[in-house]
Amino acid sequence: MKALVILLIFSLSCMSFAFDTVELPLPNANKVVVKLLFTNGSISDPAGKEGLTFLTANLITQGGTADMTFSEIQDFIYPMAANYYVTVDKEVTIFTFEVHKDFLEKFYPIIKGLILTPSFSEEDFQRVKINQQNYVDQVIRASSDEEYSKKALENLLFRGTNYQHMKQGKSASVAEITLEDAIKHYQAVFTEKNLMLGISGNYEKKFLKKLSSDLQSLPDSQPENPRPGKVNMPNGIQVEIIAKDNAFGSAIFTGFPLEITRTDNDFAALMVANSYLGEHRKAYSKLYQEIRQKRSMNYGDYSYIEWYDNGGANMLPPPGVPRHSNYFSIWIRPVQIAKQLKQQYEELSNIQVGHAHFALRMAFYELDKLVKNGLNQEEFESTRTFLRSYIKLYVQTPTDRLGFLMDSKFYGREDYIDELDQLLAKLTLKDVNQAIKKYWQTGNMFVTIVTDVSEAEPLAKGLLENLPSPMSYSNIVKAGLSEDIIKDDNIVATFPLNVTEVKVVKSADTFQ
Repeated sequence: MKALVILLIFSLSCMSFAFDTVELPLPNANKVVVKLLFTNGSISDPAGKEGLTFLTANLITQGGTADMTFSEIQDFIYPMAANYYVTVDKEVTIFTFEVHKDFLEKFYPIIKGLILTPSFSEEDFQRVKINQQNYVDQVIRASSDEEYSKKALENLLFRGTNYQHMKQGKSASVAEITLEDAIKHYQAVFTEKNLMLGISGNYEKKFLKKLSSDLQSLPDSQPENPRPGKVNMPNGIQVEIIAKDNAFGSAIFTGFPLEITRTDNDFAALMVANSYLGEHRKAYSKLYQEIRQKRSMNYGDYSYIEWYDNGGANMLPPPGVPRHSNYFSIWIRPVQIAKQLKQQYEELSNIQVGHAHFALRMAFYELDKLVKNGLNQEEFESTRTFLRSYIKLYVQTPTDRLGFLMDSKFYGREDYIDELDQLLAKLTLKDVNQAIKKYWQTGNMFVTIVTDVSEAEPLAKGLLENLPSPMSYSNIVKAGLSEDIIKDDNIVATFPLNVTEVKVVKSADTFQ
């Protein structure tokens, strides 16, 4: 997109309101999207009431208004095929409303009612709270070990800060939240001075003027938004193993602080390096090739230079989760544990630890090679070419385009996707390799591993004592391996890890 196009699709409203407005007019669209971004997220939760922002926001979208119950709203909007939902992250809460242009005026009272006059009924509160309590008590531990290990890694990275707790809160804190807490929180942080309004699609200026004017009914107080917690720097490689009954395998997440975000131009250089190492859900990346493709150890292995929300479901990075506190991470999808391998292969009946130790070493080994050697010219050119096309897929829908424009403003930019393409175009191989050496390392990392109870202690011993971790192949698989793979395996099996601490934690004791 050229500068002229940017001016047409991205503008600040000239009307005098306390909040910024991001516009994306699309005259040929058949839909209108309204986004209300409040610069408060889970870091705004009071101590002892962690999860309050998440509960309050979901009570608004899963409750009624002064005029209609939740059930009545659903019946009313069904013929319009309208949709609305809320997303809560560490620093922002975003309400999204989507409707066909022909039903915009009819749908508008729902937008207005939910945001300005939510009913906050006791019945809705109890329903929403029970669901949230169930998530922090049971679902996070039972539904996906991969998501579990990811949340556990954030718990380590941000321990002791307002970023530590899950946006859904903790078991004890959610139990303490009352309806009165939710009402007071809504009045305190969902204010006019805490708002950014976004609108895209086929709408008229008079509608935007009416919406903006009505939003002035929000409280006009200025919330004291807390400063985002800083990422902890690990001292060596610090490992937390979560021992879980009947775990499917060993799910691994590892990471360390990253001092840049999309605000910094260096981010584009690091984006190329990261795409080469472990682009999300892409088979060409190095981690995927070495761990999955060549060795058939798991379903996939990826790396990230910023928070990637719901990576298990999202094939492309979603907008709406901007953060000031950032970290690098590697996701190693579940690998087999010793108990499973022994049951499947008689030749592996004597092993004590499954594939987790080797897989972790493999990831560190590949990252270490990249830090030391960088990319070559061919790797740089092919990865950059891919990215310049790929990032355009981030904004395929009006909702996503609007979301990324609003994220851009959060980071102090105008149009992140367009600016990123320009930065990528100007990059050199030297820029990328300098960024790798400046921001990446393998000596200090946090590691979380969700694994079976039977695997936890043997794995902890192997990591803490830096024991060799030879890859355990079945005879059939081993017979088909090349000499190069066997040679690399021998190197990886004893690759030194700077492990300084290993803790084994019972699954029931997490997120309390």
